[in-house]
Amino acid sequence: MKNKLLAVLFGTTLVLGACGGGDSDGDKTPNENAGGAEETASINMDDAPVSTASCVSCHGGSFEGQSSNPSLVGVGSKYSEDEILDIIENGKGSMPGGMMKGEDAEKMAAWLAEQK
Repeated sequence: MKNKLLAVLFGTTLVLGACGGGDSDGDKTPNENAGGAEETASINMDDAPVSTASCVSCHGGSFEGQSSNPSLVGVGSKYSEDEILDIIENGKGSMPGGMMKGEDAEKMAAWLAEQK
């Protein structure tokens, strides 16, 4: 009985914590150029102002994007700092809100806005 309960809780945690596909508004993600080819650039994670553990599971180890999750390379060219903060706090598309809060969210938004 305990094993079944643990399996259900673990499965629920994975489903609720998963980040799904990119933007729901249909905009191109920053890793798509006019020809449709993806950039191979990445972000130096050593410069991140806070822990990025909750980000890399969906956006990749260097924020290069993975699967259907968008790259954050060049995200500062697409969104302002305030828009990035809003996405971090409230989510967008299939990205859940509340991945970071307070000062950590503000620091991450400012840092991502510099990634152009």
